[in-house]
Order: sequence, then structure tokens, then C-alpha cells
Amino acid sequence: MLQENLLILYANSFRDNWDLPALTDYTNGHTLTYGDFAREIARFHQFYSSLGIKQGDKIALIGKNNLNWVTVFMSTITYGAVIVPILQEFNPQDAQHIINHSDSVLLFASDKHWESFELDKMPQIRAAISLDDRRLLAEREDDNSPGFIDKTLRNLNRRFKRNYPNGFTASDIKYPYIHPDTLAIINYTSGTTGFSKGVMLTLNNICGNVIYGGRVTNLHYRGCRCLSFLPLAHAYGCAFDLLSPLAAGSHITLFGRVPSPKLLLKALAEIKPNLVICVPLILEKIYKKQILPMITKQAIRWTLAIPFIDKALYYIINKKLVESFGGEFQEIIVGGAPLNAEVEEFLHRIKFPFTVGYGMTECAPLISHTKWDEFIPGSSGRTLKGIMESKIDSPDPENIPGEILVRGENRMMGYYKNAEATAAAIDKEGWLHTGDMGTRSADGTIFIRGRYKTMLLSANGQNIYPEEIESKLNNMPFVQESLVVDRSGKLVALVYPDYEAMDANGLTAERLPEMMEQVRKELNKIVAPYEQISRIQLIANEFEKTPKRSIKRYLYSN
Repeated sequence: MLQENLLILYANSFRDNWDLPALTDYTNGHTLTYGDFAREIARFHQFYSSLGIKQGDKIALIGKNNLNWVTVFMSTITYGAVIVPILQEFNPQDAQHIINHSDSVLLFASDKHWESFELDKMPQIRAAISLDDRRLLAEREDDNSPGFIDKTLRNLNRRFKRNYPNGFTASDIKYPYIHPDTLAIINYTSGTTGFSKGVMLTLNNICGNVIYGGRVTNLHYRGCRCLSFLPLAHAYGCAFDLLSPLAAGSHITLFGRVPSPKLLLKALAEIKPNLVICVPLILEKIYKKQILPMITKQAIRWTLAIPFIDKALYYIINKKLVESFGGEFQEIIVGGAPLNAEVEEFLHRIKFPFTVGYGMTECAPLISHTKWDEFIPGSSGRTLKGIMESKIDSPDPENIPGEILVRGENRMMGYYKNAEATAAAIDKEGWLHTGDMGTRSADGTIFIRGRYKTMLLSANGQNIYPEEIESKLNNMPFVQESLVVDRSGKLVALVYPDYEAMDANGLTAERLPEMMEQVRKELNKIVAPYEQISRIQLIANEFEKTPKRSIKRYLYSN
């Protein structure tokens, strides 16, 4: 176990960085210093105490990233209660099911989400409170004390001033001692299998990620700037856009909008973050829409074929790309999904400072990471030394892919109220079976091939990883996204076309079958013989996605 206590880390950070900016809302520019933030947390602690909230009680949270969202999250874990962050993209029925399944007693929700909920269908919820303005949305009436929560909420400021007549100061920050193995977060997965499970994460699980992000790697440090645009309800964004920066004294700007490339690049230019936490989709879109059209022009292709001149051109592209992300970051960490192999190879060639990490919600989330200047293309970084360990279920782990198994400080307790799923995921020796297939070098560097459940078997016994074929196919002209499936022993590619690219090139829908047949032939030239695609099947609408934007494969498997 780590020789650190998470709540002590935060108490020290809030005291030591009292006058520094902690959080800024990008939309309205409102900023909380660490002192302001600690004061708001104390106010929430008083509210919880007045309501009789106990350590271990569950508190549900759904809404977009904003100052209130962060305040509720941090107030809950520093109080000793359990936070249940719900991805705002979950449909109302699933979100309501999570609230009930988690045994939550309080709900903090944006007004938009609350419109879809019914208090009567959430029998354990005592009250719902708005994330927009902290007003009471609904309260379950108590015959003995009607309107009690409403009165408590309205009298909160008056009581707070009475408790701290000289004002709340740094010396007033006091968080309870809670054993590191205590449950702190129940994070419901948004997997592609159609079944959402409540991942139980402890204070120690969180601490492992926080220590790595700050003290081990210095990715976050006092005064560094962060732009938070990933959903904080997801473990990846939560750990490295929120929890690790707050423990280090960083300044977090909450984007709070849908991160379209245009809006995001504008914000990056303004904030100039010192670290960028990113998902592959953003880099892939920039590559496909901005870089690829440039480097495929005939004149540029000729230039790139000339030694020394190609390096000068790569330098210019790299400089322009670095500047588009604000120009002051030490590295971009890509995670949450595999990065397209062609995009990765190009970015490495131009020496763009990026790296690919590997993690999962069940590890809060980080398993492996390597700093960009040591990153090996095709890998997902080295297993976190002193925090996690990994092995491959294979007779030859360096050459023959097998399931990736991990254990250590970051590994979850298990799945909430689901002993069967927990036993299937964690074996008797404590190894978590990730469901990912890959190899591992002697120094712990992990190379992922694909998901165990999506792996296909060819007629001659070859393992086929559809993600690798899709990665190549998605770079082909007029392909927006794709999915490779098995149809009666033959590989079929389901393709949603890039209609924007078609319009830009003056192509009509009637020409699509002809274009896709050409795409199929070009693809089959660059894949292995046993990976050949027999046909491309066009689909009319975008693939259905999880809230994490992964395709729900199970819907298209038959």
C-alpha cells in the first residue's frame, strides 16, 4: 500500500496553495482560488452533516463539467461519503437505474437532466439539488420535519458564518482520517457489451494515480495550467484533468462544452496548457482534415521524397501542430481508446511530443505510461513502476499475444453488488483480467492488439484483430468510421461514409458503391492475406456509441 493518505494530500495542497487559482469556468471566466475552493468544500461538509449524511453514504452526480460539479465531487470524497459520477450522455432510464442501483441518498443534477427524472422512481433519494444554481429541485417529504432540506439549504450561509465568525481560513481545513482501502467512488462503465457495471474505487486507487501524475512524473506541478475538456465523470478525465492537478496546486480551466476541434483549438490557444490530456479522436480528426490533405498533394509528396528537405518540412508541420495546441505543453497524453496506427506513425516521424497510455476504469484508470521522448510507437507505455504490475497470459509473452493481466495499487475493489462479475474479473492471486490482448517486453512495455471478445479466428486458425483492420480502413478516402465483422466465415466491413468529404469533392451518393469497392481493393493490398475484406456494406446512420464514444459492437455482431 502507498505510504500516502489522499485526504491529507488535498488538505495540504489547499493550505499551501491558498491564494493560487484552482478552478476557472472557461465560459464565464469565474475563478476560485484554492482558498475559495476549500471554503466551498467546508460549506458542503456542513450541509452533509446537517442532513445526517454518514461516511459511506452514496451521493449521485450528473451534469456537465463546471465549478459546482467539481465542488460536489471533492466535497463528497473529503467528507468520507461515496461519489457516484454519472456520464451525462447516459440516457435517462440508464442514469436513473444507476442512481437506484448505487443506493444513492442525494442527487446533484443539472436542470436539463432533472427534467427527465422522477423522484417517485428513485425511492432512496432524499433530495435532488441543482448543479446550475444549488437550489432544491425536489425533496422527499418527511411528516416529522416537512421542508427540512429546503430550510437547511436556505440557511446554509447564515450557519456557516456562525460556525466561522472570523472567516474560514487555511488553518480550518480539517478532513477526517479514513482508511486508504475505503470505497470512495462508484464509477459505472460505459462498455461496448451492453452491460454497465459499478466499478468500486478506493481512496488508495485514486492516490496511486494522483502520486504518479504529480510526484513520480511531475506531469502536474504547482502553478501549471490545465484545460479540462474530457468528461470528468469518466475515470481518465477525472484522474488527470482534476484529481492529480488539484493535489499538485495546478490551475484547471473547465471547458464545459462539447470539444469540437474548432472550439477546442481556440481554447488551447488562449489557455496554453502545460499538459494536454486527449482522446485519439481529436488527433485523428486534425490529422485527417488538416494534415493528410496537405501531405498527399503531389508537389508535397515529391518534396517529402527528397532527403533533408523532408526533415525541414516535417519540422514546419510539427511546429504548426504544437502551436495549435497552445505551444507550451510538455506532452500530449493520448488514452481512452487505441490511436490510429497511421496517425501515430506520422506524429512520431515528425517528432510531435505525444505519448499513448493504457488504462481502464477498473484501475482508476492508469496501468501504463511512458514520457513522450521514451515512447515506443505501437506501444501503450511501460507498466507503472512501483504502482502496478502486469503479465501476459501466453507461453511467449513477448511474441505471442495473450490476455493482459494487471494488479497493484490502482486495481479496483470489485463491482458493486455484483460478486459474480467481480470473481470473473479478479482471480485468486489478485490479477485483474483486462479483456485486452497483447504482448509485453521485458521492461514492462505493453503492446495491445485488440479486445479478447472481439478477436476473430480465420479459417486457417489465424487470430484476427478487427481493430487493426479498422484503423487502416478509417484512413481511406470517404470513410468516416467502420466496423469489421464475421459473416459466415468471411470478413465484412460495415462503413459509415464521410459525407462531408464527398460533398467537398462533388461526389453523389450514387457513386458510393463504386468508391467503396475501390477502397476495399486498396485496403486488401495493405492487410495480411487472412485479413482480406470480402465486401463493404454501407450503413445509413452513424454507429451507435457508448457515452465514451466507442462503438457498441454487440449491436452489429450478427
